[in-house]
Amino acid sequence: MTPHQLSRQDARRIAVRAQLLDHRRPTDLLAVVRGLTLLQVDPIAAVAPNAHLVAWSRLGSAYSRSDLDTALVDRALLELRAMIRPAEDLALYRADMARWDQAEPGELPGWRASRRDWVRANDKCRRDVLDRLGASGPLASRDLPDTCEVPWQSTGWTNNRNVTQLLEFLVLRGEVAIAGRRGADRLWDLASRVYPDDPVVPAEEAGRVRDERRLRSLGIARARGPECPVEPADVREAGRTPWWRA
Repeated sequence: MTPHQLSRQDARRIAVRAQLLDHRRPTDLLAVVRGLTLLQVDPIAAVAPNAHLVAWSRLGSAYSRSDLDTALVDRALLELRAMIRPAEDLALYRADMARWDQAEPGELPGWRASRRDWVRANDKCRRDVLDRLGASGPLASRDLPDTCEVPWQSTGWTNNRNVTQLLEFLVLRGEVAIAGRRGADRLWDLASRVYPDDPVVPAEEAGRVRDERRLRSLGIARARGPECPVEPADVREAGRTPWWRA
């Protein structure tokens, strides 16, 4: 990467513009999500949930909360791991999903061999869940069978929440997806019935495109950052290395 000299004022301008907060505002919700690459799903409503606050801060009075609901129902936007993304971007994640069982430590964000082994140990429950969804989905997690032979163990709130944790890993494997919500409950279905049937982008190319889009949406980002299981905090080799001057 080529070092690029920036003043702090220029760096701030780049970040503000990248986040769609300058005077050149987007015209609709899909343009916002495509520009930012995601909206965070957060049930905490300080004034309003985060996704609505971010959309409103970019669109102003042109934005209605029903816009997001409609885009999710129509599946122009999809929920993936607590992030709302453009439906067409799912093609950038399918290759990683397909190789989740064969990944090496550090190869995929949030991946752990212990998680893979736990899913394998509970393959009967996995097959039971997929069969139930195939026959009757979309369903809430409480409507799915817990036939796990090895309980999920955690020091946090997920301890013994076997079905909920299994569903999260089946999302990472590309087998199930969030098909919608009923109130606060997520509704799960087979990924093949939720995700668009777009050609899968090869893993290396998909990673490069995600890094470039992430940098474009942030304006300024570190090439290397702390591990984040959902959205990495770095952009690897995308862009240039900034060198600050007063």
